[in-house]
Amino acid sequence: MSVNSLGSKSTLTVGAASYEIFRLDAVPGLDKLPYSLKILAEALLRTEDGANITADHVKALAAWDPKAEPDTEIQFTPARVVMQDFTGVPCIVDLATMREAVAELGGDPSVINPLAPAEMVIDHSVVIDIFGRKDALEINTDLEYQRNRERYQFLRWGQTAFDNFKVVPPGTGIVHQVNLEYLARAVMTHEVDGADGLKTVQAYPDSCVGTDSHTTMINGLGVLGWGVGGIEAEAAMLGQPVSMLIPKVVGFKLTGAIPAGATATDVVLTITEMLRGHGVVGKFVEFYGEGVGRVPLANRATIGNMSPEFGSTAAIFPIDDITIDYLRLTGRSTEQVALVEAYAKAQGLWHDPESPDYVEPAYSEYLTLDLSTVVPSIAGPKRPQDRVALTESKSSFDKAVSQVRHGDAKETTYVDGEGKEVPLKDGDVVIASITSCTNTSNPSVMLAAALLARNANAKGLKVKPWVKTSMAPGSQVVTDYYEKAGLWPDLEALGFHLVGYGCTTCIGNSGPLPEPVSAAVNEHDLTVVSVLSGNRNFEGRINPDVKMNYLASPPLVIAYALTGTMDFDFEHESLGLDHDGNEVFLRDIWPSPVEVESVVSSSITQEMFEKDYADVFAGDARWQGLPTPAGKTFEWDDTSTYVRKPPYFEGMTMAPVPVEDIAGARVLALLGDSVTTDHISPAGSIKADSPAGTYLAEHGIDRKDFNSYGSRRGNHEVMIRGTFANIRLKNLLLADADGNVVEGGLTRNFLTGEQTTIYDASVAYQAAGVPLVILAGKEYGSGSSRDWAAKGTSLLGVRAVIAESFERIHRSNLIGMGVIPLQFPVGHTAASLGLDGTETFGIEGVSAFSAGEHPKSLVVRATKTDGSTIDFEAAVRIDTPGEADYYRNGGILQYVLRSLVAS
Repeated sequence: MSVNSLGSKSTLTVGAASYEIFRLDAVPGLDKLPYSLKILAEALLRTEDGANITADHVKALAAWDPKAEPDTEIQFTPARVVMQDFTGVPCIVDLATMREAVAELGGDPSVINPLAPAEMVIDHSVVIDIFGRKDALEINTDLEYQRNRERYQFLRWGQTAFDNFKVVPPGTGIVHQVNLEYLARAVMTHEVDGADGLKTVQAYPDSCVGTDSHTTMINGLGVLGWGVGGIEAEAAMLGQPVSMLIPKVVGFKLTGAIPAGATATDVVLTITEMLRGHGVVGKFVEFYGEGVGRVPLANRATIGNMSPEFGSTAAIFPIDDITIDYLRLTGRSTEQVALVEAYAKAQGLWHDPESPDYVEPAYSEYLTLDLSTVVPSIAGPKRPQDRVALTESKSSFDKAVSQVRHGDAKETTYVDGEGKEVPLKDGDVVIASITSCTNTSNPSVMLAAALLARNANAKGLKVKPWVKTSMAPGSQVVTDYYEKAGLWPDLEALGFHLVGYGCTTCIGNSGPLPEPVSAAVNEHDLTVVSVLSGNRNFEGRINPDVKMNYLASPPLVIAYALTGTMDFDFEHESLGLDHDGNEVFLRDIWPSPVEVESVVSSSITQEMFEKDYADVFAGDARWQGLPTPAGKTFEWDDTSTYVRKPPYFEGMTMAPVPVEDIAGARVLALLGDSVTTDHISPAGSIKADSPAGTYLAEHGIDRKDFNSYGSRRGNHEVMIRGTFANIRLKNLLLADADGNVVEGGLTRNFLTGEQTTIYDASVAYQAAGVPLVILAGKEYGSGSSRDWAAKGTSLLGVRAVIAESFERIHRSNLIGMGVIPLQFPVGHTAASLGLDGTETFGIEGVSAFSAGEHPKSLVVRATKTDGSTIDFEAAVRIDTPGEADYYRNGGILQYVLRSLVAS
C-alpha cells in the first residue's frame, strides 16, 4: 500500500464500478509532463513506501527539466512481465534454482513466486524446415514438439508450480502481437486491501517489461514498456522495481499522410534512420501533434516495435480515440474499454490536440516527419538503420556486395529435384520471408502483400526457383482475414504457404536452404541474400549460408521473390512478361491504397479476435498431451541436454563475497564497433565442429537432433560454449597469413600463444586463475535483449568489458551478472591508446564497491610484453545506486535472493 504522503489517492467511478486511483493532478507539475513520464509518476505515487520510493522522487518528476542531463534515480515498478520462450525459459530455470537456494539458506521455497503477472508466449521455437506446400505448418509444428519436448514439459511444470504465471502454448502467435491483440490491458485493475480492511479495486496504467527488446511494440497501444534482459525480468517478477534515471524525452511530431506506393514499413525504416542519426539511446521517444490521430493503431505498433533499432528505451503513442477503437475491435470487454477511456481522461493521459484544454508538453528534443515525404525503402545489408530508397536499391547493393564478397563476382549452377540445371549467382535472393511481429501485426501491409500476389498471378508471374519462400504470421487472426478475403490461394501460388505462427526467419529460424542451393553457395562462396519483413538483419543472424540481409515491407518481399535478385532496378526493369508477352513492372501490380483499405475494412472483424483468443492458454492436443511434472521444486534430470541447474548460487552465503580489484587479466577478445548481442549470445543452429556441438555429441546427441542454441537456453553448458561463437564475429587478436581478420568464435590463448576457440581459451584461463576482459568499440551490445550475452560473458570468466559506448540493455545485464562495464576516455579507443590486446590488465579501485562506495571512474593499467605500461581512467558505467547494489552482491539475482531470505 502507498503511504500516500502527497494525498493523491482518490476514487474513479465508471458506470456502476468504482476504482481506487492515484490522481496525477494532486501534485502540481505532473500534469505538464509528457505522456510517458506521467506513467512513471503514477507508478511512484501508487508504490510510495517512504523508503525506496518517496515523495521526493515524485517531486523530482514534477520538477523535471527537459533540457537537463538525467541524474535523478527512480524506482519504477512495471505492472506486468511478458516473455518469449527463448529468453523466458532461463527465467523459469533461474526461478526454479532460486527456490532450491532459498531452502538451502533456510527459507521457504514458495517465496520465489511471481508477484507481478508474468505471461510467456512460446513463439521462438518453430523452424522453417518445410516450405512451399500446404502441410508445412503441420510438419514444422510436429518437428518443433519433437525437438523441444523437454523444454515444453518444464514450462508446463512452471505454469502449475508458480502462481501468477501463464503460458501461451506454441502455434498461437508471436509474443508482441499476442500482447498487442490480447494480453495488454491498457489500464490494469488489481484488488487491494483498503484502509477499512475491506477489499477495493485499484486501477492504474498498464506497463510492462519484457524479455525481448521488441516489447516496445506495445507502446503503440499507449502502454509504456520496453525490453530488459531475463535477469531484470526475473527481478521484476519477484517484486523488484526497475532502477532507472528519469530520462530525456524526445518529442516526435508527425504531419501529413503516407503517399500512395509507400507503406507503414517504409515509415518505420525512415523513422529508424532519423532517430538513429539523431541519437536517442537511453531516451524515451514520444509521438505527438495533430498527425498522431491519422496514424492507425497497427502503424503505431509497427513504429513502436522498431524502438530498439533506433536505440530508444521506448517509442510511445498516447491513448486517444484510435486506441479505443482498436481495443474494441480486438475484443476487449465493453467494461474494459469504458475504463480505459475514463481513466485516461481523468488522469490527463488522453491525447486530443484539438481540445481547448490541451497543453502541448515540453520535450527535451524535437523531431518532425512529414509522412508525405516517405518513399518506398529497404534496409540493409546488415543493420536496420541503413535505409535505402527503393529507387537506389540496385546501386546501393552493387556497392555493398563489392565490400562483402572476396574477389570477382561469381556464378554457378545447381541441379534441382527434377534434374534441371538452374543458374545461381552473387546477389540472388535465396530467402524471401514474410515474418516477424513488426509487420505481420499490420493488416494494411499484410493484405497489400496478398493483393500484390493476386495481381502477379493474374499477369502470369512466377517466383524464381532458388527462392525459399515462407509466410509466418504473428497471430491466427492473420490467417482468418486472409481466408475471409479469399487471398490464401494467391499467396500459395507463389510459394508463400503458412509455415508456422512464430518469429522464424527474423531470429535465425529460417531453416536450411534446399541442399543443392546450399551446396552451390558454399562450394563457390556465393554472396547470396535474404529479404524479410522483419526488424533484424545483423550479420550471421538469418541463415549461415547468407551473407547479406535486407528488411522490406511484405509486398516488397514478394516482389524480390519474383525478381530472384537484389541486383534489380524496379523502376526500369520488368518483373517478367504477362500472358500476352508484355513487360510487367512493379508499378503494374502494386495495389492502390484505396483497394488495400477496402479489403482491410471488409476482411477483419471483432469476432475473429474473440474466437482466436477465447481459450488462448489451453493449447492444442500436442500441448495438452505433454506429461506435466509436479512439486514446489523441480526434479532436475542430470542426463538432460535441454534443462540443467545453473551454477549461479553454488556456495552462496547470506553475506556477499567482497568484490576485489582486477589484476593480471588477459584479453579474451578485441572487438570493433557495433558488436551486437547476436555476435555475443549463442543464436541459430549449432555446428557439429563447435564446442557446443562437441559437447552434445559427447552426450549422445545425434547431429540431426542438435536443434538451435535458442531451444537449449535452459542448459548453461551449451550456452557457455556458444558465447562469442558467431560465425561473423571478428576478433582483432587474430589475422590470417594475408592480414585479414579471422572470423568466428576464435581467440589467441596467451598462456600458450596458440589460436583456439574462445570457450577452450576460457577454460584454460580459469584453470590457471587468470581473469579476463573484453575490449570493444562503439555501441557494444546493441540488438536484442539477450540475457545470455551477459550470462555467457560472466561464466566465461570475464570480469570487465571496456568499450567506447554501450547499448542500454546489455550494459544493465552485464552488471546483473557481476561484470563491470567500463568506458574508454571520451575521444579515445583501444587503438588510440596504443592497445593491441596482447597486454596484461589491472583495474584498481573495484574493491571500493564492497566498502559501500560508488566510484565514477577507475584507473586501468595495461602492461605490454616489454614491461612498459599504459594507464588511463575509465568511466564506470554502473549508473545508479541500485545497479551498484547488484554489482557488490555479485549480480541482481543474488541481491534479490538475499533480500527475500532476509525479509
